[in-house]
Amino acid sequence: MADCGCELEAENDAQRSTLRVVLVINAAMFLTEIVVGIVAGSTGLIADSLDMLADASVYAISLYAVGRAARIRRGAATASGVLQLILGVGVLIEAARRFLSGGEPVGLAMMGMGVVALIANSICLRLIAKHKGGDVNFRASYIFSANDVIANIGVIISGLIVKLSGSQIPDLVIGILIAAVVVRGGCKILLETKQQMIHPPSSKGR
Repeated sequence: MADCGCELEAENDAQRSTLRVVLVINAAMFLTEIVVGIVAGSTGLIADSLDMLADASVYAISLYAVGRAARIRRGAATASGVLQLILGVGVLIEAARRFLSGGEPVGLAMMGMGVVALIANSICLRLIAKHKGGDVNFRASYIFSANDVIANIGVIISGLIVKLSGSQIPDLVIGILIAAVVVRGGCKILLETKQQMIHPPSSKGR
């Protein structure tokens, strides 16, 4: 019986559906978190919101790449990695600016928004995990979603410390750590993409 490609097309449709859902979640969380972060004066929340923006962009790029040629998928993954690096550096600059300008972040807002973001990212991680064995774009998405969950926990903990101590240092620290995680994720996916260019995976069954 000839291979009609129906199984592959069904897999592509499932991937597109998942990417659309997580794209909407991350875009909505970016808008919400950036507003709360600015109002609360929190570097950690602003950093996390930019991480959400980076993820939304990664999902949009991955959505474009689904079902396309391997060269296009690798190019999309490279764009995702570069975007992560740019936003990570942007967060570091914002953390430095807030450190110099001073200001006390609102601990309760950090904790509340951190919990909401943690729930959203946990949902995304669970959805993406179903496809993490796919191409480099989905592995990139899984890496970034897993990093987000860790970052959200950090925001919650730093919010509690800020509330108890009244110091902005924990907020700045978590902002810098989130930026480092974003940069590390970008480097990781760029390295994996480069390795695939040198040693392309077998196209068997694809």
